[in-house]
Amino acid sequence: MYPHLLATHNLLRWVFLVFILISLIQSYSGWLGNKPYTKAANTFKTLTVSTIHLQLIIGLILYFVSPLVAEFLGDVGGSMKNKDLRFFGMEHAIMMLLAVVFVTIGSAKSKRQATDAGRYKTIAIWFTLALLLILVAVPSEFSPMNIRPNFRGF
Repeated sequence: MYPHLLATHNLLRWVFLVFILISLIQSYSGWLGNKPYTKAANTFKTLTVSTIHLQLIIGLILYFVSPLVAEFLGDVGGSMKNKDLRFFGMEHAIMMLLAVVFVTIGSAKSKRQATDAGRYKTIAIWFTLALLLILVAVPSEFSPMNIRPNFRGF
């Protein structure tokens, strides 16, 4: 089960990345271009939020079945000295949880904005903060923890 969940989590990050990039392009374009808020922008915002929440669910399951996390939780004090264990046992989880919170806040706050520019601006700011956190927290060639492949097979 663990390898399949890990592969699904890995694949879904690419789907999420596409959705958040489209949302960000639409948001910055709409905000800076003073464009009307479109159904497409709302659809991609919703897809972004849905995908990151699905990632959260899979990530939480992985957290509790991961041998790395089990080792980390077995000796938290000693594990803090091991960058791989600390990263997966604490840093990755905390930063990703914050990213989910930022995307959720951005989506919720955008609904309460009185203007289309306000909607776009809110999404742009909160989703950008989330993406920056994600880029640091994903173990890939773009992050400080380049210890996982960018694409993982099932």
